[in-house]
Amino acid sequence: MQGSRFAFGPFVLDPRAGTLLRNDVPVAVGYRGLSLLAALVGRPGEILGKAELMDAAWPGTAVEEGNLTVQIAQLRKLLGPVGDNGEWISTVPRVGYRFTGAVEQLGEARRKPLPLPDKPSIAVLPFVNFSNDPEQDPFVDGLTEDLITDLSRISGLFVIARNSTFAYKGKAMDVREIAGDLGVRYLLEGSARRAAGRVRINAQLVDAMSGDHLWAERFDRGLEDIFAVQDEVTAKIVEALLGRLRAPPPRNRPRNLEAYDLCVRARKLIDDSPQMAQEAHLMLTRAVSLDPDYAEPYRWLAMNHWMGQVHWGGPTEAARSVALELARKAVAIDPNDAGCRWILAYLLAYERSFTEADAEFAKAIELDPNEADTWAALSDIAVLAGRVEEGLEHIGKAFRLNPFPASWYYLTLGQAQYAARDYQAAIETLRRDETYRTSSRRFLAASMAQLGRLDEARAEAELFLVGNPHFTTHHWATTEPFRDAATLEHFVDGFRKAGLPE
Repeated sequence: MQGSRFAFGPFVLDPRAGTLLRNDVPVAVGYRGLSLLAALVGRPGEILGKAELMDAAWPGTAVEEGNLTVQIAQLRKLLGPVGDNGEWISTVPRVGYRFTGAVEQLGEARRKPLPLPDKPSIAVLPFVNFSNDPEQDPFVDGLTEDLITDLSRISGLFVIARNSTFAYKGKAMDVREIAGDLGVRYLLEGSARRAAGRVRINAQLVDAMSGDHLWAERFDRGLEDIFAVQDEVTAKIVEALLGRLRAPPPRNRPRNLEAYDLCVRARKLIDDSPQMAQEAHLMLTRAVSLDPDYAEPYRWLAMNHWMGQVHWGGPTEAARSVALELARKAVAIDPNDAGCRWILAYLLAYERSFTEADAEFAKAIELDPNEADTWAALSDIAVLAGRVEEGLEHIGKAFRLNPFPASWYYLTLGQAQYAARDYQAAIETLRRDETYRTSSRRFLAASMAQLGRLDEARAEAELFLVGNPHFTTHHWATTEPFRDAATLEHFVDGFRKAGLPE
């Protein structure tokens, strides 16, 4: 439910937030009703066919037309009459429905500005590809991501994660607005051009509060010097913000630029779909063959094996073993890379090697306290260990470092809220578009069931099973790395109440 907010009569509908207000007071309305209302209000005066409306409320699911009729009737009752006993939603016999009220589009609600951290804070905006070749986009994106990683390792800085900065790619926005959205004071902007064996980079560091340019420089080097240039840019930024510091341990750099390009492309595909996972696997395998001493492809291959199995059939013993072996290989090649460390820690937790997993998480945070993914993964493991408040704190840190994260952050937050018995908050989190169509529906169903909303819970459970037909509560309970019996029983209880299979 993306897009603007809509005002009609005493109501304000925010499809993105999943809320409906009447005179600024929240109205209790289900997800189906909100989806239908958003579809109708978004195109006032137009006739929307029944099939289109059913697809909006039950995407990818075959349902009886009677379900639509019931939802429309409930919406009419909820909204009440308009004018002289008229209706907000009119029926077009044998065709569909139409929203008849006057609608004002308000635009998206502004995010509340985030407070500045107590240390110099920076976001690296996606560098602009200044070549005429769109095939160079991955290279330029990789340059941006590497600079984020390099700065992130400096403990004296607060650095926003790449997921969030790439939300601004291709957008012309005022630096003050971006800095306010991300809760940082400084922004690094730049451009790059790669051609004929050379790379030209322009970079500038901006104080978004004053608008001043603190540092700007142009680099024109041979392509073989690209990583030396990255190190130089990082050193200049750190010096401008913190003065001279002792450099962190050196990173493992690729010797083959094709392997580097393949990694940049592949990591965008992981955890997307079975087809994309297979494509990523081929790219990463090729990267390993080109540069067997480069840690990053091993790291992403490990995660690709793991995530692919988790989402598309459940991790087999063989896949888990291969993933763990690859993660250990990545850490052996580059023991100073926090990303390699947290992935190894996460997989070790699933193997119930908890002592080793805890040590690897701690080392990852020591190496890079700004690595948002580490905090999100650690939240998942902490919640299943029964340390729910700690888990909520960790996912809070992850969101602060990565305000526009990948969907799995919302799943992790919703799971933590469920474990904390804050079921309404979990429902609000798990109904967001960013996560609603993922496997998080099982936690949404459990949260509804715990509030006694059993019909809604069972409907969500059925939708979850469409995408996860082999799911059983027993298998999930025995494969997840629980360390606390009461927490495990709480999740199982919610699944059972929601009607998920034993």
